[in-house]
Amino acid sequence: MYLGIDLGTQSLKAIVYDAEQRQVVASGSSELDMISKPDGTREQLAEWWIAALASSLQQIDPKTKAAVTAIGVSGQQHGFVPVAADGRVLAPVKLWCDTATTAECDEIAEAFGGQQRCIDEVGNAILPGYTAPKIRWLRNHRPDAYQALATIMLPHDYLNFYLTGERFTECGDASGTALLDVKERCWHGGILEAVDGDRDLSDCLPALVGAGEAGGTLPAAVASSMGLPPGIPVACGGGDNMMAAIATGNLVPGRLTVSLGTSGTMFAYSDRPCVDSGGELAAFCSSTGGWLPLLCTMNCTVATEQARDLFKMDVGSLDRAIMDSPVGANGLVVLPFYNGERTPNLPNGKGCVMGLNVDNMTPANIARASMEAAVFGLRLGLEAFRRNGCELSEVRLTGGAARSEVWRQMVADNFELPVKLLAAEEGAALGAALNAMLLDSKAHGDSAALAAIVDDHIVFDDSATTHPQADSVSAYSEGYQVYQNYLNQLKPLFE
Repeated sequence: MYLGIDLGTQSLKAIVYDAEQRQVVASGSSELDMISKPDGTREQLAEWWIAALASSLQQIDPKTKAAVTAIGVSGQQHGFVPVAADGRVLAPVKLWCDTATTAECDEIAEAFGGQQRCIDEVGNAILPGYTAPKIRWLRNHRPDAYQALATIMLPHDYLNFYLTGERFTECGDASGTALLDVKERCWHGGILEAVDGDRDLSDCLPALVGAGEAGGTLPAAVASSMGLPPGIPVACGGGDNMMAAIATGNLVPGRLTVSLGTSGTMFAYSDRPCVDSGGELAAFCSSTGGWLPLLCTMNCTVATEQARDLFKMDVGSLDRAIMDSPVGANGLVVLPFYNGERTPNLPNGKGCVMGLNVDNMTPANIARASMEAAVFGLRLGLEAFRRNGCELSEVRLTGGAARSEVWRQMVADNFELPVKLLAAEEGAALGAALNAMLLDSKAHGDSAALAAIVDDHIVFDDSATTHPQADSVSAYSEGYQVYQNYLNQLKPLFE
């Protein structure tokens, strides 16, 4: 029995996976609030996470919890948890979707010698979503908290700290800080100096735990409070994308995982560092010893949710409306940058609707154009994967929208790849549980061997496998060019 914990943006989920039965046997979840401000601030309080973990575990039968043999933690990437020497959290946690740090990105990049040098030497540009500018923001805006800073933690690191009392991280999640040299798998002193040239931040960085290692064990007091066995190991865990890679079996080249949630995420395993000179792909490490080039759009299902709310449609009505509109939405195009955008890098981007006329201004066309725009944004990312030598043979689809036949077909037609749907809906939580299970494996460092182990625990919904349709492939190619033309013309307004 393995406990998988996933700390997301909107909720925390805990599951218990029975490896012998190959199924999730118990689960609990708790919703999370967010602090939002007009300047792009998106924050949470770390104490909310601990309360949500307690609530989620209370929903699981005590006998099931008593049988748990190891724990794995997944967490939303890029957040910054500033922790004092005594373990106190010093300020609200800035999240991955916080865009209030644009000025700090420019300051760090300039101090290091430019964004291109950041990409060339470290692997990643300094972007608003990453952790590095959040650290400098704390220095600039909360100097008292910054002065007391003893440890820089990511959200999953903080939960591991709560569970074990140990301060550690791993290369997968750490590569999303923009502080890690992803090629050498070590902290980069030059970037740390660019974040703060007056202080040695290396003293604040947690130890890097290797793939497949336990970071600590569960102390008796913590175990008692949660109804879990004392002394069980807590795996290194990782970022939610790294754990989703495990849950979707993306541990060997050729498989592209696409997550359709509020944000859209794409990643593919690589057995070598994959640094995109254009900076579109995030050059991340995997949590299993390889690399995980990744691309994220900040506006995926939020695009269709905006349309659904506007026209007071339920999910079924939205899908039917989209099917009533032809590919290309009769010339109507949406740029769905409601939260700004990360790919392309337009943190000040806004939502736009173009091509309206007296004939096409209908709910069905606006709904279809919204979904097409979300997929076109991902299609831009697919080009970056192929440009960097990733040969892809299939898409493994996950996330809330993956259950929609309309979404699946649109992804298949635009990517020109078969789309497979995972039967399980636990995603990163299941990946965290499997990460805990892999503590017993001796195969770390051998991606093919790990993939064989994980593949034995993954089930697909074969009835939902979707293939590209030739007529739609051609029509979407035309619509994609129109979308790109609008995007290129409007980019200067947001830069």
